[in-house]
Amino acid sequence: MNKKSRRMSLVAGALALTMLGAACSGSMEDEAAAPAPAETQAPAATQAPAPAPAETQAPAATEAPATDETQPPAEAPAELGGEIALDGSSTVAPLLTLAAEDFMAANSGVQVTVGTSGTGGGFEKFCNGETDISNASRAIKDEEAAACAAKGIEFVEVIVANDALSVVVSPENDWANCLTVDQLKKIWEPAAEGTVTNWNQVDTAFPDQKLELYGPGTDSGTFDYFTKEINGEEGASRTDYSPSENDNNTITGISGSAGSMGYLGLSYIEENADKLRAIAVDGGSGCVDPSSASVQDGTYVPLSRPLFIYISKAAGDRPEVKAFAEFYAAEQDTLTEEALYVPLDAAQKATQADAIAGL
Repeated sequence: MNKKSRRMSLVAGALALTMLGAACSGSMEDEAAAPAPAETQAPAATQAPAPAPAETQAPAATEAPATDETQPPAEAPAELGGEIALDGSSTVAPLLTLAAEDFMAANSGVQVTVGTSGTGGGFEKFCNGETDISNASRAIKDEEAAACAAKGIEFVEVIVANDALSVVVSPENDWANCLTVDQLKKIWEPAAEGTVTNWNQVDTAFPDQKLELYGPGTDSGTFDYFTKEINGEEGASRTDYSPSENDNNTITGISGSAGSMGYLGLSYIEENADKLRAIAVDGGSGCVDPSSASVQDGTYVPLSRPLFIYISKAAGDRPEVKAFAEFYAAEQDTLTEEALYVPLDAAQKATQADAIAGL
């Protein structure tokens, strides 16, 4: 029974009770007006049943429709709808793509798209109001935050996973198993451009093999992070290598030559073990392979890092965007495991929860 029907039923019941009371009252008045003999007034004792009308009020139990059976059914939550646009880091993209697919499977009315313009390119679109969420393999820069502020774009930073930036070579490379930070700098610093072109220049024990380099483009957060940690200055790099904002292009290039080398996120290594081989990095305390364990215990230095998404507060006011963020937080352990990323620790999860609550 709907609210209107239920209300009409209650009103009808109330009217019925009123009419019944009026009828009883009228009958009693008629009897009282009759000039009955005095002795016949003895039956006045029959007025004792007068309380009976009170008993007739028992039908007030007809208000029982307040029971659960007569309550209108609870309204189901409104189905989510709309579109959510993400863009940015190609390193973060596989993780958020998986999250988007699972979220859309549970919310068929929502369309989520994930682009890969690179961390820098993603922030440019985000600060222009073109996207709702920006994926980033590094924290936002001061100048990028200022660009957002200039356009009135407020945002929250949400940490989503950890990652190891991996140095990789072709599976055909059987000589390089570990490189020091100094050796990596010798290969990638600006001064190496046009001069360090052979593996035996990196280490005399290495063969006379042409060095072919592949890596992310300058819009990539991976590029920013690697150049800062290895070359000592963000953006400082030789330019005579094959750059791409698409890590799959880097994988294709590295797998095609014995002398190739590059760097990208750990998740790509585990997914392409037949095409790439990760080598250990000596950050000063010995050679350490990139892995979830070495990232979490802090031994893989200096190339382990957190990954982020940045959510526009205006977008976060929309139920579908808030629901997507909450969905990610609830499912993150499964998502990071399936997408081969390093999960957050307890402290990082607490930070994440506070950020999402601030939307």
